[in-house]
Amino acid sequence: MNEQISRRLALAERVAREAGAKALDYFNRRESLVIETKRDAQDVVSIADREVELLIRGQIAQAFPDDGFLGEEFGLQPGNSGYHWVVDPIDGTSPFVNGMPNWCVSIAVIYQGEPVIGVIMAPCQQECFVAAQGAGATLNGKPLHVDPARTLQNHITGFGANSYVAPERVGEIAAEITAVGGNFFRNGSGAMMLAWVAAGRLVGYYEPYMHAWDCLAGYCLVNEAGGWTHPFNAQGEQLLRGAPVLAVAPGAKDELMRIARL
Repeated sequence: MNEQISRRLALAERVAREAGAKALDYFNRRESLVIETKRDAQDVVSIADREVELLIRGQIAQAFPDDGFLGEEFGLQPGNSGYHWVVDPIDGTSPFVNGMPNWCVSIAVIYQGEPVIGVIMAPCQQECFVAAQGAGATLNGKPLHVDPARTLQNHITGFGANSYVAPERVGEIAAEITAVGGNFFRNGSGAMMLAWVAAGRLVGYYEPYMHAWDCLAGYCLVNEAGGWTHPFNAQGEQLLRGAPVLAVAPGAKDELMRIARL
């Protein structure tokens, strides 16, 4: 791990923990939050999302003013260092505002279109998933490795969907996973479920349409834990566009790719 990545990794973990603490404080007094909708009634946002993103953005700008920054709430701020931070301040806002603990802070750093740092902080569980290119993945300091013996049949597959995905397709995914003898799980936070693939809690995760801020930190974690990820184009304007996301342990790759039609 070179010094440029090492310095950014230290900041990413520190700011993820601080942002997680701020988000948890909002979560514990969520009854006072004003909830707004964005694209549809399931796509919600609150001041918590915005304030957490501003906290992260501010610390990154102070430490690395030449880095680019893309956040879900405030969009893209270009940089000229070659490094871009890609952040979802609260992934799983719907669970968050409804009092469920399955939400997280997701922070990725990309270089030349590839995720080189991934940090996912789950404050309710006090779990911090950390990865950097070539340095492995950890959960609260413990190394993570996917199990190559796991398959769709002997483990659980995560999948997600949103209003970009036709209801019929959602049903097909669930049906096809169960048809091959598998079982599926969904908790409302794609970033958290990607971290769970790296941790071996899920054998894979598939979502037909995700944005960069939802998946790139998880991609780094899965890659560094020995899993496989379907390429996500994070070059130029493509960084702002959604795409299919698939992350999986080797033993389930071919079967889940067929279900995902990739």
